[in-house]
Amino acid sequence: MAFVSTRGAERVSAPEAIVRGIAPDGGLYAPEALPAWSRADFAALARLDYPARAALILSQLLDGFTQEELLPMARNAYARFDDPQIAPLRALRDGQYVLELFHGPTMAFKDMALQFLPRLLTASARKQGEQREIAILTATSGDTGKAALEGFQDVPGTSVTVFYPLGGVSAVQEKQMVTSAGKNVHVVAVKGNFDDAQTGVKTLFGDPAFIDSMAQRGKTLSSANSINLGRLAPQVAYYLSACADLLADGKADWDTGVNVCVPTGNFGNILAAWYAKRMGAPIRKLICASNRNDVLTDFIRTGVYDKRRPFHKTISPSMDILISSNLERFLLELAQGDARQVRAWMERLKTEGIYEIAPDQKAVLADIFFGGCADDEKTRAAIGRVWREEQYLMDPHTAVAEAVARDYRQETGDPAPLLIVSTASPYKFAADVAQAVGCPVSGDAFDAAQELEAFTQVKAPRQVAELKSLPVLHTRICEKDRMGEAVLAGFDD
Repeated sequence: MAFVSTRGAERVSAPEAIVRGIAPDGGLYAPEALPAWSRADFAALARLDYPARAALILSQLLDGFTQEELLPMARNAYARFDDPQIAPLRALRDGQYVLELFHGPTMAFKDMALQFLPRLLTASARKQGEQREIAILTATSGDTGKAALEGFQDVPGTSVTVFYPLGGVSAVQEKQMVTSAGKNVHVVAVKGNFDDAQTGVKTLFGDPAFIDSMAQRGKTLSSANSINLGRLAPQVAYYLSACADLLADGKADWDTGVNVCVPTGNFGNILAAWYAKRMGAPIRKLICASNRNDVLTDFIRTGVYDKRRPFHKTISPSMDILISSNLERFLLELAQGDARQVRAWMERLKTEGIYEIAPDQKAVLADIFFGGCADDEKTRAAIGRVWREEQYLMDPHTAVAEAVARDYRQETGDPAPLLIVSTASPYKFAADVAQAVGCPVSGDAFDAAQELEAFTQVKAPRQVAELKSLPVLHTRICEKDRMGEAVLAGFDD
């Protein structure tokens, strides 16, 4: 299966797309076609353990990789997860299920892909005959950063530089990043928000002078953000896996299907669900849940993407995003493969901060997606309500999804089973979660984790307790227009 740039006619293999990260024209690599799965395929998938499921699915999504080649990668990638099911389902009331994606080493859903990506990337580089060091540049709104640092730590032939918005992530997220060990890892705080950091990284990929400076140092660029195909493909796997489990356990059927609610800012996680739906998963409605930064909600409801709005810092910081990069891949679907149309939309977004899709495209968008949002007050209320009613603890991002899923059911009356995607451990945001469930907090974020554990009797991941005493190893800060210099300085120190 080949991959094409969202902005041009370039057609490449999966290994080439993974090594590059982003197309030379600034576009993202999207699948030219997707495999079609039958009911029998889902039944067979349910009989496998998770690493075997991932290997099977990725062998069909990524040309150039065999199932036999991918299976040891998958077993190594998921070896450090604290739940043997890797991505377990938890049942709530009224036909609702939570897909827990936070059982990896950094307690966030990014581990599902970023424990796999280094193995895919180094294998792809070998297939491409690439001899230079692969320099990973990544912007993070909180969770991608540590997951990338953890995944690429001391991986031969690679380095990783992570940019995060100064003051724009939780205390636990920041401490996770700035304490990261490894001879090949670099962490830089950017004076700006996530969109500034993300735009800066994408700009560097298109800067000939910067690329030449890196080449002189024996390095070639790639990305660990979800703009990289190697990040996106493993995310498709957990949606197919969850659907296989729901079907096999009789919690969903082919006639009613299942609705999926995803908390997302960059659109990558819900895009993976859309790809799973296209492959044949019995997914009915894709419910896109935003926080107060509701640009995606407005786009789904109006067909107008307008980033010209205030940027809000919220208690769900990984979704504090106004420029949703992965939406570009879905736009190629809306444009029926017309890359010129996508390029025009992206140019308007860059120059004017707004674009609008055609009426027939709006109808297609509304048929597939439901958009909703939850501010901090509503998010806290959802955390508290689910704890009181279900004795289930949610982090703020998952709570945004629960609140929007609740709105969807009330607005539409749709009784179909509902899958809520849980993207982080509640202990990454312990102070806010504690406040929401009525737990008194007397100290910092790490004290809050201990107090929340005592209050709820929900065991905290060991990583949280270990994190407090780790030494800070990264203190570099840069202006948003000096990110290239910060990368080079990290290599030249």
